[in-house]
Amino acid sequence: MSIEVRGIHKQFGNFVALDDVSLAFPGGQLTALLGPSGCGKTTLLRIIAGLETADRGTVLLEGEDASSTHVRERQVGFVFQHYALFRHLSVFENVAFGLRVKPRKQRPAEAEIRKRVHTLLELVQLDWLADHLPAQLSGGQRQRIALARALAVEPRVLLLDEPFGALDAKVRKELRRWLRRLHDELHITSIFVTHDQEEALEVSDSVVLMNHGHVEQIGTPQEVYQHPATPFVYGFLGAVNYFHGRIEAGRVRLEETLLHADTAPEAGSLTTGASVTAFVRPHELDIVPEDAGDEGNEANDAIGVAARITRILGFGALARIELVGRSADAQHFEVEMSRAQLVTQGLHEGQNVRLTPSRMKVFEREDNERDGNELGAGI
Repeated sequence: MSIEVRGIHKQFGNFVALDDVSLAFPGGQLTALLGPSGCGKTTLLRIIAGLETADRGTVLLEGEDASSTHVRERQVGFVFQHYALFRHLSVFENVAFGLRVKPRKQRPAEAEIRKRVHTLLELVQLDWLADHLPAQLSGGQRQRIALARALAVEPRVLLLDEPFGALDAKVRKELRRWLRRLHDELHITSIFVTHDQEEALEVSDSVVLMNHGHVEQIGTPQEVYQHPATPFVYGFLGAVNYFHGRIEAGRVRLEETLLHADTAPEAGSLTTGASVTAFVRPHELDIVPEDAGDEGNEANDAIGVAARITRILGFGALARIELVGRSADAQHFEVEMSRAQLVTQGLHEGQNVRLTPSRMKVFEREDNERDGNELGAGI
C-alpha cells in the first residue's frame, strides 16, 4: 500500500516539530526516517499511524484521505522501542491479542487465530517459546514477538519506531539482518524510524534524512551516502573530516595551504572569495609523511594540511589514524587505511605529516545555515 503525506505541519507550543513536510512512501518498500533526536521523525510516524493529529496537512493511504480516520481503521501495525508486551500474557497470547479484541463480526474463529499465531511465531523463529512469559525472553526475542504481534492483524502498513534502540550492538546487528530478510519475504509497506546511520543504510530501500522538521534529502542508501545534497547530510552520515576556507581561483584556500581543484570539481563554479566547507571521508584523506628536512615548513601550498598523528588504532583489516592539526585551531582529523598501507608507510604516533584529500565535497557557507556550524571541529 502506498502512503503519502502532504503539507504536514505540527507544533508543540513554540516548538515546530514538522514544517510543511510532504513525502511519498512507495508501496512494498522499507523506508527509513533518519535524523537526530528532535528532528520530527517520530512525530511524523505517529501522525501516519493516527496516534497524533497534525495541525494541518493530509495523510493519504492508497490515495484516500485518512487524516480523520481513527487509528483502528487505518490497518497499521506499530512496533515500539520498548516492546510494549503484556507481561502477564504468554508469548502466544501476546501475538493473539490483536485478533482476540477485534469486533465479533471481524474476529477470526479460534482455530484460525491459533493457526495464524503459530505461523507468525514460526516466521520470527520463536514458535518454541509460545508458552513462555515475556520476562523469560531476551531483549531481541521480545522485539521479534512485538513484531509478530503487529503482523498478526494483517496490517496494510508496518511502522517501527526505533525498534532496536534498547538492545545492545551485537543483537541490533543480528535483528537488522533478520528484519531485512523478513521484509523481503513479506513485502509489506514499512516505515522505520532511527537515529542510527548504519542501521538506516543497511536495512532500508529508501532513506529520508530529516533535520529541524524539514526533509534534507531522499534517496537510496547509496545515493544519500555517495551524493549528499546538503552539509547536514554529509556530516550526519558517517564519519567526516571538514575544512573551513575560501574559494581562490577555483580551489579551496585554507590558512596555510590550497586544496587542489581536481578533488572537488564543483569548487571551480563558486565565486572567488566565497566562504566554503570542504567535506572529506576518512578513507578519502591521504597521509603524506614529512621528511625531516621539511618539518616545520608550513608555507608550502602544494603538500596539504599540516597535522600530527596522535593515535593509531589497528584492529581488523582497517587501521584508524587520529590526528590533530598543527595550526592554531588544532582541528582533529581521522583517516582510514588498510593495515598493509599503515605498515608500508611506517606511520607512528607523534609523527608530523601532511593530509591531502583524494576526493572532497564543497558546500558554500551561509550565515543563516541551520547546520553549518553544528559539526564541531575536524571530524
